[in-house]
Amino acid sequence: MNESLYKGACHCGAVKFEVRAAITPAMRCNCSLCRRRGALMSPAFDADLLTIVQGEDAVTRYEFNTHIAKHYFCRHCGIYPFHQTRLDPLRWRVNIGCLEGVDPYALECSVSNGASLSVVEDA
Repeated sequence: MNESLYKGACHCGAVKFEVRAAITPAMRCNCSLCRRRGALMSPAFDADLLTIVQGEDAVTRYEFNTHIAKHYFCRHCGIYPFHQTRLDPLRWRVNIGCLEGVDPYALECSVSNGASLSVVEDA
């Protein structure tokens, strides 16, 4: 895993961030939220490697099920740029589709069994 500095943004550009992280191995998750949003995620990285450079006031948070994972969205366009993980809340992942100069369709990925971590049915 090679870490690089990436710039990213939501769709409307209100939320801009930088992250020093690897983007492979990329993954998807089969939990109810990830299954519906269809995002390709980076490997987990330490929280201090992500910096919101613009639009922190435009970021809103969504929590479900155990309320441990924190999913962040732009309150204007609804795009999910990053989240705090459930298995290790000190680690984060970014939505690879939000990164400048990265084609998420060119990356191979695996699927994480997030659905097995559910404490409620179909979550």
